[in-house]
Amino acid sequence: QVQVVESGGGLVQPGGSLRLSCAASGSIFSIYVMGWYRQAPGKQRELVGSIISGGGAHYVDSVKGRFTISRDNAKNTVSLQMNSLKPEDTAVYYCNVAYSRSSGGPALDAWGQGTLVTVSS
Repeated sequence: QVQVVESGGGLVQPGGSLRLSCAASGSIFSIYVMGWYRQAPGKQRELVGSIISGGGAHYVDSVKGRFTISRDNAKNTVSLQMNSLKPEDTAVYYCNVAYSRSSGGPALDAWGQGTLVTVSS
């Protein structure tokens, strides 16, 4: 079993910052990609950004220049630094981990339960 736990959500005013953290633990041999998704009320879940083990990151256009993803491979953690937050960033943010349980094993993925970010004055 693999557990994925997010933390750091909350209420912030427009223009403010928040930092989300995610930790993966359990039967993990290697983590390929760690990503952040979000789902706003009434909308589909969307990819916010992701980062591979080598450090290369990808972001959705709407957060480029405002959000930064970083990961610690030794600790199996990933963070999402969110700056210049806007009301439209309000959503439940989910951490996703693509991993394998053994060398050459199939790629699997695991999700956290989500953390709510509310941007409002």
